[in-house]
Amino acid sequence: MKKISYTSHLELRLRIREIPYDLPKEIYHEAKERYFDGATQKLVAVSFATYKGRVREFSVVYEETEEEIRLITIHPLKTHQKFGRIQSKRWKKI
Repeated sequence: MKKISYTSHLELRLRIREIPYDLPKEIYHEAKERYFDGATQKLVAVSFATYKGRVREFSVVYEETEEEIRLITIHPLKTHQKFGRIQSKRWKKI
């Protein structure tokens, strides 16, 4: 199994948004949808999780090498954000 690491940016986002520390790993592992973001040239995992008492959809942006999975950032998604990125072909399903 590859090592999963967090960037300092991701750790900052977790603190600012008060997101549980292990949630990005859970989203990465449980994602039913994965995309390639043409604008950032990064990979995106999308999954639902409970956050502040509500079930929300999250995206976790990451890079993957042969040795490591590097989680870069996390965002709670609004419905129109995901739909817009798919419709504009910014996100391509993988």
